Amino acid sequence: MVAADLLVFDMDGVLVDVAESYRETIVQTVRHFSGRDISRDLIQDYKNQGGWNNDWALSQRILHDMGLETRYDTVVEEFNKLFLGTDGTPGLVNRERWIGGPGLFERLALRYQLAIFSGRHRYEADITLLRYAAQVAFNPIICADDVILSKPDPEGLLKIAKLNPGKQMLYFGDVLDDARSARAARVPFVGVVARGHSRRDEVFELFRAEQAIAIIDDVNQIESVLK
Repeated sequence: MVAADLLVFDMDGVLVDVAESYRETIVQTVRHFSGRDISRDLIQDYKNQGGWNNDWALSQRILHDMGLETRYDTVVEEFNKLFLGTDGTPGLVNRERWIGGPGLFERLALRYQLAIFSGRHRYEADITLLRYAAQVAFNPIICADDVILSKPDPEGLLKIAKLNPGKQMLYFGDVLDDARSARAARVPFVGVVARGHSRRDEVFELFRAEQAIAIIDDVNQIESVLK
C-alpha cells in the first residue's frame, strides 16, 4: 500500500470505458477512408508501442500503414463527426460507460485531492465529466489543450505538481504512455488493466518494466492500494 495526498487519473480506460467510443471511432474512421475493418487488438498493439496517445494521429498512422495517405485535418474532421455526432446523429461519445461505482469518488474526496491528466481535449473531457461526475471536484484537470507536449512527455504531471508543491502524487493510467509519463515525472504509477483485456499479460509486463508500484483491474479497486 502507498501513501498519497493527490490522486491523478487518466480518463480513458481508467475513469471511462471507451471501447465503444474512442476505440470504435478509430475503427469507423479507418473504415471510412479505407473501406476496411480493423480489430480492437490492432489498436491496442499500436498503443503498446507507446507514442500513440492521440487517437487522431493514430487513425492517420493506421491508414498510412495500409498504404493510404490522408491529410491529418481530414482525419480529425471525420473522427469528430463520428465521435461527437452531426446533423442530429448521436455521436459515439454517447456509448461511453463511467467505471467508478456509486459514491467511490465522493468517498475518496474526503481523504485525497483528486485531479485528472488526460490526453483528451477539454471539450471532450467536459462532455463526459458533466454527464457522469459533475458532483466530483477534480482539481486541476489538465487536458491536451493545457500542454505543449503530449504523453508520454511528463509536462501535464509536472504542471499538477507545480500547482501542488509538497504533495505526494499518485497517477493511475491504462496505457504505456501513461506509465512513461509518470516515470519521467518521478510520480508513482498504478496501472489499470481490465480483467478481460485481450492483451492483459503484455500490458502487465509493460507496466512492470516501467516500474508500476501496483496494477489493478479497475478503478473500483483503488482503495486496496492506498494507505
